[in-house]
Amino acid sequence: MELQQMRYALAIAEEQSFTRAAERCFVVQSALSRQIKSLESELGVRLFARTSRKVEVTPAGEAFVEQARLCLRTAERAKVAAAAAHGEIRGSLTIGVIPTVTAVDVAAVLGAFRRRYPEVGVHVRTGGSDEFLRRIAAGELDVGFLGLAEGVAPRGVQMRELSRERLVAVLSNGHRLAGRRRLCLKDLADEPFVDFPAGSSGREQSDLAFQEAGLRREVSFEVTTAELLTDLVHQGLGVALIAPSVAREVPGCACVAVSDGPVRVEYLAWDSFNPSPAAQAFIDSIPAPSRQPRH
Repeated sequence: MELQQMRYALAIAEEQSFTRAAERCFVVQSALSRQIKSLESELGVRLFARTSRKVEVTPAGEAFVEQARLCLRTAERAKVAAAAAHGEIRGSLTIGVIPTVTAVDVAAVLGAFRRRYPEVGVHVRTGGSDEFLRRIAAGELDVGFLGLAEGVAPRGVQMRELSRERLVAVLSNGHRLAGRRRLCLKDLADEPFVDFPAGSSGREQSDLAFQEAGLRREVSFEVTTAELLTDLVHQGLGVALIAPSVAREVPGCACVAVSDGPVRVEYLAWDSFNPSPAAQAFIDSIPAPSRQPRH
């Protein structure tokens, strides 16, 4: 059994097509088919059920692909570790970035990292903190920038706190509360809110704050991006609680402090078990946080 055969099997399982798998692996389809046939003969089982229209992974194939993925990952780590022993950092690095990172200049950090470690292939994914935590635990993501409610400490990952900010209220300039210098959650309880989807970490911090204050609120608009959230607030469709560093950049809106508002903590998270040399180098490149007072 060869690593290349494992790569072919993994590509077929993910693409569900011999043709697309061959294109992905830069090999002619006949050669890929021969290798899979040889692999199935050696194992004594069928990995794929093939018809003229589709390819399905058999139960034996699912078991094989799962372990093959781990083997390939281990082989890649072995190659990278050997290079690291000679002072060379290479391999691949996949980073998750939430759209509301304020603790660090992500673009500047990535630029400096790429210049220092040009042999590392860097891939950036955007999404939510919950998704990133799952993908780090599953080994699909090396590092993630997260935003979580104060007191939330997910298991299975290692985290470094980067910053914490008390969220502020963002209201359209024409809102009746826009001229206030300070608000409390009770002042906002009867307002329609714009927020992230229920159950997401971006939403959790505000839900917990209202719950702890014994208040209920109505979220009229659920969005997945900070840009749409602030656009809806600008149109006067609702109010929102967001980080002050983000709120100050919203045109046509007022930014008002909330005395008992939720605290949002930004973290850098990574796999707690044996991060790759590239991941460790990136973690080490993130500057230490400067403690800032809560607003």
